[in-house]
Amino acid sequence: MKIAMIGTGYVGLVSGTCFAESGNDVICVDKDEKKIEDLKNGIIPIYEPGLDGLVKRNVEEERLFFTTSLDEAVEKSLLLFIAVGTPPGEDGSADLQHVLAVARGIGRCMNSYKIVVDKSTVPVGTGARVRQAIQEELDKRGENLQFDVVSNPEFLKEGNAIDDFMKPDRVVIGCEDVRTGEIMKELYSPFVRTGKPILIMNVPAAEMTKYAANAMLATKISFMNDIANLCEKLGVDISQVRQGIGSDSRIGYSFIFPGAGYGGSCFPKDVQALVRAAEEKGSRLEILEAVEAVNTRQKLVLFNKLQRRFPEGFKGRTIAVWGLAFKPNTDDMREAPSIVLIENLLEAGARVAAYDPEAMKEARKIFGDRISYGKKAYDVVNGADALAIVTEWNEFRRPDLERVKSLLKQPIIVDGRNLFEPKQMKSLGFDYEGIGRK
Repeated sequence: MKIAMIGTGYVGLVSGTCFAESGNDVICVDKDEKKIEDLKNGIIPIYEPGLDGLVKRNVEEERLFFTTSLDEAVEKSLLLFIAVGTPPGEDGSADLQHVLAVARGIGRCMNSYKIVVDKSTVPVGTGARVRQAIQEELDKRGENLQFDVVSNPEFLKEGNAIDDFMKPDRVVIGCEDVRTGEIMKELYSPFVRTGKPILIMNVPAAEMTKYAANAMLATKISFMNDIANLCEKLGVDISQVRQGIGSDSRIGYSFIFPGAGYGGSCFPKDVQALVRAAEEKGSRLEILEAVEAVNTRQKLVLFNKLQRRFPEGFKGRTIAVWGLAFKPNTDDMREAPSIVLIENLLEAGARVAAYDPEAMKEARKIFGDRISYGKKAYDVVNGADALAIVTEWNEFRRPDLERVKSLLKQPIIVDGRNLFEPKQMKSLGFDYEGIGRK
C-alpha cells in the first residue's frame, strides 16, 4: 500500500519504518528540514534499539522515503497517517494545534479519495474535528472529494517499540465505513498472523481506548508505589508482596514494580488529558487525580531518602546519579524522575555527577553545565558522597560493588529501582535503601 506518515517523531518514524518493513511504500513527512536531511543520510533522531538498521535497509530497498513536502506525500498515498505531537496545554488538556494543522494541510492538497488516520494520541471527538478541518479546506477549493477519517492509536513501549509494532497484542481501528475497515485490516494483517485480534470499533471508542489503556497502566504503577511506601513504614518487603499479588491472574506481574515514579511522553500527559477532559464535561476522575498526585510525590522519594542521610544539608556534597532516561533502552527524558531529583539536589546546594548510557545528550539540553557528566558509570561515583540509581539499565544491575564502595566517600546507595538485595548490600558494608524494602 501507499502510505504517508506525517510526523517523524517517535511514533511516526517507528510506525512508518515498520510499515515499510512489511512491504509497503512509505513516505515520511516532516517540516523540520534538518531532521529530514539527517534521516536521508541515515542519522536517526531518537534512540530505539534496532531502528537504525531497519531504516537503513528500507531506504536502500526504496520502500522508505523522507520529504518535507506534504503535497508530494498526499498526492502519492492512499493512507495518510497523522503522527504529530499532542503536548499538554497549560491546563493539562491535549493541544491539538499540530493535528488540526496537518488536517488542514491535507485538505489543501488532497487530489483523490484518501483515508486519513489519527495515529497521534487524541481526545474523544478529535476525529470529527479532523474531518471538519479537511472538509472546510475542500470547500474553500470548491472540491468535492471523498475521504474517511480513522482512529488507529499506537501502543508502543519505548525501548521495545519495534517488537510491539511487529507483534502487537491487538490492533485498534476506529472507523465508520466497512470498506475502510477492510483496507485497514488488510494493512495490519501481516502483523497479526499469530491470531492476535484486530478490533474494529467506532472512532470515539478507539480514541478513548488509548487513553484508558495508559491510565490503567499508570494506575497500577502509582498503586504499587503507594503500597511500597506503606511497606517501608510497616517493615514489610514489597518484593514479596509483589510476588504474592502478581501470581493472581487477574492482576499479573506487569507494571507492579515499585520505583521512583513514571515519566515519558505518554503516561503523564495522557492521565492529565483524561482528567481535564472529564472536568470539561462537569465530571471528575478521582482515581486518576490520585494517580497523578501519587506520581508527583513519588518523584521526590529518592531526594527525601538522601536528605535523611545528610541532615546537615548538601553543601559541599556530591551526589552521583546513575540513569537519566525515564526508562532503559531509550534516550527520552520527558517527565523523567531524574529531572526532579537533580533539580532538588541542585537547589539544596549539592553538586551532581550523572551518567546514562544513551541520554547524556538530552541531559545536557536540560541541565547544561549545572551538573557534571561521566563517560562511564564509575566516573561519576569517584569521590561522590552517595549514589542514587534512577533508571534500571542492565549495566547497573551487576556492577563491581567493591569498586563502587571504594570510589564513594561514603558507602551510601539509594536505589529507585530495587536492583539489589538489601541483605547482601548490608553484608558488603553499604548503607543501602531501595523502595519498600528492608
